[in-house]
Amino acid sequence: MPTVKVRNLKNKEVGDVELLDAVFGVELNEAMIHSAVMNYQANGRQGTSATKTRGNVSGSGRKLWKQKGTGRARIASLRSPLWKGGGNVHGPQPRDWSYQMPKKMRRGALRSALSERLREGNLIIIDEFGFKNPKTSEFLGAMGTLGLSDKKTRTKTLIVDSLDNLNLILSSRNVEKTKVTNSFGLNIYDIIYHEKLLISKAALEELTSLLDPKREGSKAEEVAEVKAEAKPKVKKEAAPAEAEVVEDKPKAKKEAKTEEAPKAKKEAKPKIDKAPKAEAATQEAPAVETKEEATENE
Repeated sequence: MPTVKVRNLKNKEVGDVELLDAVFGVELNEAMIHSAVMNYQANGRQGTSATKTRGNVSGSGRKLWKQKGTGRARIASLRSPLWKGGGNVHGPQPRDWSYQMPKKMRRGALRSALSERLREGNLIIIDEFGFKNPKTSEFLGAMGTLGLSDKKTRTKTLIVDSLDNLNLILSSRNVEKTKVTNSFGLNIYDIIYHEKLLISKAALEELTSLLDPKREGSKAEEVAEVKAEAKPKVKKEAAPAEAEVVEDKPKAKKEAKTEEAPKAKKEAKPKIDKAPKAEAATQEAPAVETKEEATENE
């Protein structure tokens, strides 16, 4: 872990602080920094430039002369793009230039730029920006003791501290080549544009917690775990219910079939038994008649 000396506004060493390797010990990635700077500049474009076409330019729309017979070139309108005062062709129109860049890439570019500023020796940790009064002279005196400003030249300086420090903001707002921001408003363009970077101890802790890659991984893992826990529960509860319904139906059909089968057999058997009895009755009837006839004959 890189160790940096902490200084006060009188440029005296007050202590040491250890910086996180994952934030301030990253290798330089020029391609990622370039893409982050281009994204920042594109998102800052207004996109309000516009030109007037022949339909927007004021002027008469009548035909100046007849189509044929004059010997001159044919023309339909005075506001043609070929004429002075006419409309413009294929000119810029209002549009949105902004586009999204992945959050991990933006934070990676910030880590790479901060690490490079630390390796260059242009990152200075200040104990506290404590100004008693909002005076520009006091601010310039402190910058002079830190070696960041002279009477002739001033170094481009970016100060990262809490925006609640009104004395710092008021005393530095009229100083050219100097900008004050907080850890949440730090962007890649300001880090690249300014040569020196002054960070207070309080802002350093916030930056470390914001740019720590472990924090990003833990959040992603938590979200993945929540999604993984939520989805299977719904599926597992719904699947058995459907399976039970599907399994119950065939059982009911089988049971109904098994119950109906013996009934059909029972009904079929008595019918088969009754038929022979009827035949027997028909066969016995003529025998009785013969006996009666025999008695009459006697």
